[in-house]
Amino acid sequence: EVQLVESGGGLVQAGGSLKLSCAASGFTFDDYAIAWFRQAPGKERERVACISSRDRSTDYAHSVKGRFTISSDNAKTTMYLRMNSLKPEDTAVYYCNAVGGGQAYWGQGTQVTVSS
Repeated sequence: EVQLVESGGGLVQAGGSLKLSCAASGFTFDDYAIAWFRQAPGKERERVACISSRDRSTDYAHSVKGRFTISSDNAKTTMYLRMNSLKPEDTAVYYCNAVGGGQAYWGQGTQVTVSS
């Protein structure tokens, strides 16, 4: 079965750092594009970062560029989101995502709360 299991969320003070992990199983991980999304209370889902499995290129939302880093470890079939210089507006539920062959898989989401 396909599974995306997230970990690493929690409460952090503004200016702090946090690293999210997403362990994937049940599909050919390196054939999929991967991404992190987030959804803040009362707001629409936003794509934060993504990486192409084909050429390893990355893309970031303007609001997080220079602060967040997406990466993956194909041997461990795990993706990561390193978040530095966190701001209260980064508070959201963060979801990992994998897309390929017309399919999309989602993790359950992990809460990140940044206090002022």
